[in-house]
Amino acid sequence: MQRTGSVSGATEALMPGFRVERIDTGGALIQTAIGGAGPPLLLIHGNPLTHVSWHRVAPRLAERFTVVAPDLRGYGDSSKPDGGEDHAAYSFRAMGEDMVAVMRHLGFRRFAVAGHDRGARVAFRMALDGPDRVQRMAALDIVPTYELLSAVTLGWGLESYHWFFMAQKAPFPEKLIGADLDYYIHYKLNKRGVGLSIFDPRAFSEYARCTTAEQIHAVCEDYRATVTLDYAMDRADREAGRRIRCPVLALWGSNSHVGRHLRPDEAWGRWADDYRGFAIPTGHYPAEERPDLVAPALLDFFSGGEPRGP
Repeated sequence: MQRTGSVSGATEALMPGFRVERIDTGGALIQTAIGGAGPPLLLIHGNPLTHVSWHRVAPRLAERFTVVAPDLRGYGDSSKPDGGEDHAAYSFRAMGEDMVAVMRHLGFRRFAVAGHDRGARVAFRMALDGPDRVQRMAALDIVPTYELLSAVTLGWGLESYHWFFMAQKAPFPEKLIGADLDYYIHYKLNKRGVGLSIFDPRAFSEYARCTTAEQIHAVCEDYRATVTLDYAMDRADREAGRRIRCPVLALWGSNSHVGRHLRPDEAWGRWADDYRGFAIPTGHYPAEERPDLVAPALLDFFSGGEPRGP
């Protein structure tokens, strides 16, 4: 697939009414889409996506909230700083600090946050590190990293092999993935044979445009940090008895690797007192596959109500 398109063209096409800013957080330049009015709501994407992965729910959320949808450092059109010898620049803490800086730049000290995949892990770390900042948190299709890596199952490991492949020492995974980036993006987004039809072609083209050698290296740094620094942070928090203080909503796909191989209710219950969650009939990309279920659940939850399952 030819990588074409402008930096903000996909946002204009898929998220009309949103403006784009490039915000300097001190550690990275973060490409950010902002739209709507009302209380602040931060939306954080996953791998190998960008902020436009929220395009089917962000306009509805923007009717009630000021929606802020950044590209994580290393992803999309945000900058891709060097990870450092210990990969610390791509820890979920470093990514979370970017998000806090983005919200501060926009005038928001306290805010709600929803994350998918890697973005949900960033939101998890933000909620633990900054209980005075995160008012409510929603996580799409994950369980906390410590719960995942401390009890890997055969089924999850086979399906989510990329966690351990991409965490290998550079440049091994980068070279193999870089041999055919188009094949990689098609394979990565076709989770469990669900197909690519759930994606808007314009969004898929944006993900392909951003899947460059530079981004692949940054993503590998992300996974290297996860199995070392992030896991160690979570383990320390577990041993210290730290928990998420704010209300938490977890949504997961019944046909995703989470729904089929893990026990999300048990996992989240070990980290959050004020927790609710349920499965929805999707794969790994619920906001793009079933926005008709995800948007109402997020609206209810972030408005202070109790979302109902399907």
